[in-house]
Amino acid sequence: MSLILRRETDWLWLLKPAGLPVFPLHRDPGSDCVLKRLLAELPEQGECAWPEGFEGGLAHRLDIPTSGLVLAARSGEALLSARAAFSAKALTKTYRFLSGGELDHDQLSADGRCTLPIAHHPKSRRKMVVQRHARTRCRGKWYPADTRFRHLGGRRYEAVIVTGVMHQIRVHAAHCGVPLLGDTLYGGQALPAESAGSGPAFYLHHAHLAGLGSCPFTPPPVDWPA
Repeated sequence: MSLILRRETDWLWLLKPAGLPVFPLHRDPGSDCVLKRLLAELPEQGECAWPEGFEGGLAHRLDIPTSGLVLAARSGEALLSARAAFSAKALTKTYRFLSGGELDHDQLSADGRCTLPIAHHPKSRRKMVVQRHARTRCRGKWYPADTRFRHLGGRRYEAVIVTGVMHQIRVHAAHCGVPLLGDTLYGGQALPAESAGSGPAFYLHHAHLAGLGSCPFTPPPVDWPA
């Protein structure tokens, strides 16, 4: 099944399912991934001398459990413009997620934003940590992060970001009382599917990327819980 949702002169909009990595796994270079499927469908995407880490013109990544839009450039010039837009924080990224919690508005600004910096956890290489106060311990430096939350009703929430720190939505959401459903790394409620080895590790869907081309808006997958 094709991952290509829309084709434009400069861009390809790809719809990545949960569980599929964008690039091959380090431990298995031949593993299934967005890049492998893209090149099988459009071999010409492999003909450009793409920079390392942007093979196939893929301009950014999503975590393996995250479903949603991935942007691929169709030329070196288009990729340069995409990278410049990401660096300048000129792109607005909208995500949808499920949580069993409730937003703690004491942790948010008046317009629903969490702007606490994020860094690598001082002990765990798997986790990030929010700077709760001046003495919060971390590994490395603190990264600016800005996440705007909105409750959509029931267990559904929306997160809008212009920054892209590792695990940003997950760690900000947990800090604000709405850890992602299934994201046990950050205190989210465990899913029965996790123990069975199937389904997403957590429910997070990249719905929109505004600022380049005519980006489609994708609703959360139909297999999400009602």
